[in-house]
Amino acid sequence: MSDTWLNKVNWSADGLVPVVTQDAISNKVLMVAWMNPEALRLTAQTGEAHYWSRSRKKLWHKGEESGHVQKVKEIRLDCDEDVLLLVVEQVGGVACHTGRHHCFFKKLEQDQWLVTEPVIKNPEEIYGQR
Repeated sequence: MSDTWLNKVNWSADGLVPVVTQDAISNKVLMVAWMNPEALRLTAQTGEAHYWSRSRKKLWHKGEESGHVQKVKEIRLDCDEDVLLLVVEQVGGVACHTGRHHCFFKKLEQDQWLVTEPVIKNPEEIYGQR
């Protein structure tokens, strides 16, 4: 596969692009992360989501520790070519490192952030003691 399609992405000055990850069945947004060209190339080649960790400064294969991989059904580029959408099958039902289905589990109500989603699996069971 030629890499010319990667040049179509409008990468930020630091070589990254934001990625919105959506559940293929429920259409819920699971998470937002970042990719560099290598992460996008690996995602397209393997059919599983790979991201760039800005905090750890390294590539990560989603689910490499937890087993909760994301099987990619579609990769889409927005109209400005500066945001990606991954439509995925979330293996194990847990996308968030907090053990929830998605990362958007806090809802603003009357000037307070309320937790609205249950923990599906205890993070200590997923990742062990940290």
